[in-house]
Amino acid sequence: MRHLVLGAAAALSLGAGAALAQSYPAREIQGIIQWGAGGSTDTVMRSVTPHAEAALGGTVVMQNMTGAVGAIALNYVADAEADGYTVLMGAENPMIYRVMGLGERDYSEFIPINLLARGTPLLVAAPDAPYSTYDELMAYIEAHPGEVRFGSTGPGGLPSVVTAMMQSVEGGLDVIFVPYDGDGPALTALQGGAIDVMPAVLGAAIEHVRAGTMKPLAVFDTERNSHLPDVPAVTESDEGFNAYLPWGPFFGVFVRNGTPDEAVTALTAAYAEGAQHADFVALMEGRGFTLMNISGDEARDFLAAWQSTTAWLMHEAGLSVNNPADLGIPRPGE
Repeated sequence: MRHLVLGAAAALSLGAGAALAQSYPAREIQGIIQWGAGGSTDTVMRSVTPHAEAALGGTVVMQNMTGAVGAIALNYVADAEADGYTVLMGAENPMIYRVMGLGERDYSEFIPINLLARGTPLLVAAPDAPYSTYDELMAYIEAHPGEVRFGSTGPGGLPSVVTAMMQSVEGGLDVIFVPYDGDGPALTALQGGAIDVMPAVLGAAIEHVRAGTMKPLAVFDTERNSHLPDVPAVTESDEGFNAYLPWGPFFGVFVRNGTPDEAVTALTAAYAEGAQHADFVALMEGRGFTLMNISGDEARDFLAAWQSTTAWLMHEAGLSVNNPADLGIPRPGE
């Protein structure tokens, strides 16, 4: 009888452990958005997360945490408990932190729950700017060196990569860079006249373009975009851009390495389902984002390829602090 009682107790204990393992999430999840309100990362995360919450059966409380080109948010999550209750909602910047001398961490310290979507860069200007095309902008910069104010989100952000491409192709770019905590604040500054030009992801700028509060100069892609068919691809102005394009930012959800499998599995399934929701798909496609919805090894392979292309672009443009080769980042194609 005593053995039967002990056996029953052990079974109950195991059953309780299994129930605990399957109880995730047992409390609110903190979602740390790497950039400011109104930007492209913020838009993507606040659009998909309600649908992921429904699939997860839990609550994700989102908080914008800006600063240091996204490194403050990344470090916050990297230093939090690896329990699945602190999630990073980030963009591409961490993949070149080491090359740009911004820190020693990148997404190799994280598990990619889902790479949701990627964007196409768009160069926009104030509606009354004295240039309406990429070629006219270049001519204006040449005639007015050190005058045109470009919005920036810091080293490693989309604007810095786009301007690195421009510097490589044009042999220099004599403009003023004005920093902002994300493309949302920068686009607001553009509309207010604080800056003249902004390289931004099409998805964040397209509604402003449609409203006439800013004008597009060029799409940074190898062909025109169906959402703005009258806007030339930058390769129409200079074929030198073909060496770097197509290129674009991406948006993903991450947790720390070491997070329990139960949490990773639940979050991965929830965000995969959320990314397929008709409302999210319609919003992303309507704003010119390309849906990805990838995780696991496929996401890791994408991150490695993106890091290789971008790190070497920044290095060859003379904008990196560290040589990618010294960091073990291979050249594209190697």
